[in-house]
Amino acid sequence: MLFKFSGLRRTLVLLGSTCLILLSNPTFAAERVVLNYGIFRESLSVGELSTFAQTGELSRSLRVNFALARQDPKAIRKYLTEPVKVNLVFLDRVLNSQIGNIILDQISQVIYTPSHRADRQALRSALVLSASQDGQVSLIEIIQNYPTNEVEVDGKRLEGAYRQLRRLQTSLQDLLNF
Repeated sequence: MLFKFSGLRRTLVLLGSTCLILLSNPTFAAERVVLNYGIFRESLSVGELSTFAQTGELSRSLRVNFALARQDPKAIRKYLTEPVKVNLVFLDRVLNSQIGNIILDQISQVIYTPSHRADRQALRSALVLSASQDGQVSLIEIIQNYPTNEVEVDGKRLEGAYRQLRRLQTSLQDLLNF
C-alpha cells in the first residue's frame, strides 16, 4: 500500500510541477548568461546566446570571447543545440533518484547558479521545463529555462555537459526497455 501511495504522490508532484511550470510567468527564466573560459568571463543576454545557437551568427562579444578562449564556435553551437529526446515522466523519475542526483551534480558543474546554491534543484527544474515543451532537451533550452535571472556556464566543459545529457537519454531508454 505504501508503494502505491508513493507512486501516486510522485505522479501528483510531477503533474503539479508541470502545471506550475507551464502556467508560470516567464520572468522566472534566465535573462543573462555568464560564459566562463578560465580567466575570461563574459556576461551577455540569453537572447544573444540563443541567436548564436539558432543562426550561427556571432555577436561581437561572442566572437571576441571565443577567439580569446580559443574555442571553435561551430563545436560550441553543436553542443548547445543538439537535442536529446526524453520521456517527461521517466525523466522526472530518474532526476529524483540517486543516479539522477549524480547526473544533476555533474551537469551543474558546467551550468550553475552564480551563488552555487540549489544548483541541483534549478537544473532539475530547467530540464523538466525543457522536456515538457517538446519531449527533448538541449543545453540552450536548459540555459533559457534556468529559473534564476542569471546563469553561469563553464564554456570549456560544455562538451562534458552534453555527454551527460546523452547518458541521461541512455538511462531513460534503459528504463523504458526494462
